[in-house]
Order: sequence, then structure tokens, then C-alpha cells
Amino acid sequence: MHSEAHASAGVLWPLLILAMLAGPYAVAALRQRRWSGWRTAGWMAGAVLAALAFVPQLVALAHHDLRAHMVQHLLLGMFAPLGLALGAPITLALRTLPAPTARQIVGLLASQPLRLLSHPVSALGLNSGGMYLLYLTPLYELSLRSPALQLALHAHFLAAGCLFTWAIIGLDPAPHRPPWPVRLAVLFASIAAHATLGKMLYAFGLPRSAHGIEEIRAAAQLMYYGGDLAELLLAIALFGQWYRARGRQLAPTLPNAKGKARAVDL
Repeated sequence: MHSEAHASAGVLWPLLILAMLAGPYAVAALRQRRWSGWRTAGWMAGAVLAALAFVPQLVALAHHDLRAHMVQHLLLGMFAPLGLALGAPITLALRTLPAPTARQIVGLLASQPLRLLSHPVSALGLNSGGMYLLYLTPLYELSLRSPALQLALHAHFLAAGCLFTWAIIGLDPAPHRPPWPVRLAVLFASIAAHATLGKMLYAFGLPRSAHGIEEIRAAAQLMYYGGDLAELLLAIALFGQWYRARGRQLAPTLPNAKGKARAVDL
């Protein structure tokens, strides 16, 4: 009876996460007549990936198998944030919420603390720094003995991943966002940091870990190649935005067939 109740509670976690992320967004998107279907698809994909990280079978396996834990990390910290950031939730909120609330959000975005926190370099420190702290100290082993610490780490990786992705691709409005070359340089630094950590785990293993070296190496390979895929997708999104922004800047000067300037909808 106890095991059945525990399993039922485990099933509720991904459903609850999916409902919390997808429900309000879907309601707000339906209220907008011209909201992008691609943005909605991106957000829903991110919500599904975040929910998959808490499927009971994966959660149970991740407690004993570092490879399953690494799949959780990739889902929460890299793939789900990309979809969520592409959904442009702040833009949707500003269009949907009452004007006083929207003005408060704009004021929060322009505040000095959030400006510092959302700078790509700061976001990189929270994102990559958290990974180094987890895997190169006894923190990972401690998390296996503390459900509260494990849940806090999951929340950190999802929040830090969303913050970093939002700082890099920037579909939502953000005052004082750094120029494209700065964001590209930070993305390259993130790729290097992630790859270096994967190589370190492959070569030296985890400190004070009960996992076998072959299991650790397989998990390190998942981190290395899975991280490469997520960062490739992030780079494609960044270059796509850069191209569109450049096109909008050049649009007023592009001549049409009659030699007159025309606007180009990119």
C-alpha cells in the first residue's frame, strides 16, 4: 500500500510541473490574436522536457545510476530552458497582464540587481559554476542522502539554465542587454567550460563516489555530447536572431525592382 501511494505521488510530479508551466502560458497565448505558434511550440516543448526529468522511473534510476542523473541534468539545465526561452514568456506576460502589473515587470527588468544577475557573464557563472561545484566537490554525494538538497539542485539547474539561455538569445525585452559579439563570446566560454568538465569527469571521476569508473565515464560522455547538442541548438538560435536583427537594420536601404526603398519583413 505504501509503495503504491509513493508511486502515485511520483507520477503527480511531472504532471504538476507540466500543468504549472503549460497551463498559464496556454491561457495567455489563446488571449492573443497574433501570438506566434512557433513560440508556443517552443514553450510547450520546454515544459514537456522539464516534466520528463521527473518521470518516476527516471527519478528512481537517477538515485543509483549517474547516467540517469546526467540525463536529468541535461533535460533540466540545458534542453528545457532553450524551449522555455524561445517561448518569450515575458513578452507574452507584458501583452496579457493588466497595465499596472506590466509596468512593475518592466521596472523589475530595469532594476540594477536583475541587470547584474541577467548579464551573460553572471548567468554563466551561476550555470557552469553550479555544475563544477556539484561534480567536483562532495555535494553530489550529499544530495543522494538528502531529498531536499536534491530538489534544490534541480530547481537551481532549471532556473540557472533558463537565466543563461534568456541572457544569450534574448527574445524577451531586457534593458541593457549586451551586444551580439559579447553574447557569442560568453556562449563559446560556456561550451568550453562544459566540455572541460566532461573531460575532467571522464579522466578523474567523481570525488568520494561509489559509482564505478565505467559508469562515470559513460555519464561524462553524456554530458559532453549532450551538452554539445544543446549548445549547438542555442548557437543556431543566437545566429538566427542576429541575422534577423541585421536584416531589420538593412531593410530600409534595400531597393526594390523600381529602385525605391522598401521594408523587408524578416
